[in-house]
Amino acid sequence: MGILSWIIFGLIAGFLAKWVMPGRDGGGMIMTIILGIAGAFVGGWVGTQLGFGSVTGFNLGSLFTAVIGALILLFAYRLIKKP
Repeated sequence: MGILSWIIFGLIAGFLAKWVMPGRDGGGMIMTIILGIAGAFVGGWVGTQLGFGSVTGFNLGSLFTAVIGALILLFAYRLIKKP
């Protein structure tokens, strides 16, 4: 996949993660895209380690994996940022 595809995929995954786990996190759209792209990598790694598969292209399984990874990152970010 090209870089533009990853950015669009990251935007969708980050948006869905914020929809599932809403909150007052800073960063706006750029942070959401970064969260989604990083979530795809984290989700792919976790999915591969657990035997569920990885992010292989622009499909629903990969989107689900990326959203799970983005949720993991969002949860970790909130734990670290907690006052």
